[in-house]
Amino acid sequence: MNIILLGPPGAGKGTQSAGLVERHGMLQLSTGDMLRAAVKAQTPVGQKAKAVMDRGELVSDEIVSELIDANLAQMDAETGAIFDGYPRTEAQADQLDEILAKHGRSLDHVIELGVDVDALVERITGRFSCGNCGALYHDAANPPSKEGVCDSCGSTDFKRRPDDNEETVRTRMDEYRAKTAPILPGYEARGIVTRIDGMADIGEVAASIDAVLA
Repeated sequence: MNIILLGPPGAGKGTQSAGLVERHGMLQLSTGDMLRAAVKAQTPVGQKAKAVMDRGELVSDEIVSELIDANLAQMDAETGAIFDGYPRTEAQADQLDEILAKHGRSLDHVIELGVDVDALVERITGRFSCGNCGALYHDAANPPSKEGVCDSCGSTDFKRRPDDNEETVRTRMDEYRAKTAPILPGYEARGIVTRIDGMADIGEVAASIDAVLA
């Protein structure tokens, strides 16, 4: 099973990907993670990517395609792949089809986690974490049992990401729409797009995704 998981930042892609890895033994192929791993391991494509990034330039489609190709080559044929953050353009979508075919694979599902922008703003701007142990909290949905004290380690040091603000969230949403809009029609024509309410309970979202993959 090979799937693309789409959704703006904060839609829960990371959480749901982790669940798919645990429940189905799939492998999450995140372009950012693959890039960092390749650069750290100093693989040929990692060295090529590092040279581009050191110049302050964006990594090309060609390099990203090489990364995906290399990762798929290392995977067991029976292991499903979750593509996260790729493809983002029609050209990348075409390249992904070619790479999958090269490895005897095909794309089975494109699952988009839909969000309500106002609710997403509340979800993201309300989140914070323990500065000591990293435990995650939310002002409304998951506050510490005792205000100002971490449930896990007792620390009183909390932090929020500086980009977790309304303006940034809405900008990210606009960027997501602009990037994903071009690739969806092609997948819709193939009948492989499913939209799921990403604002539902985590367990409900997971069950909906499992129903699609069944």
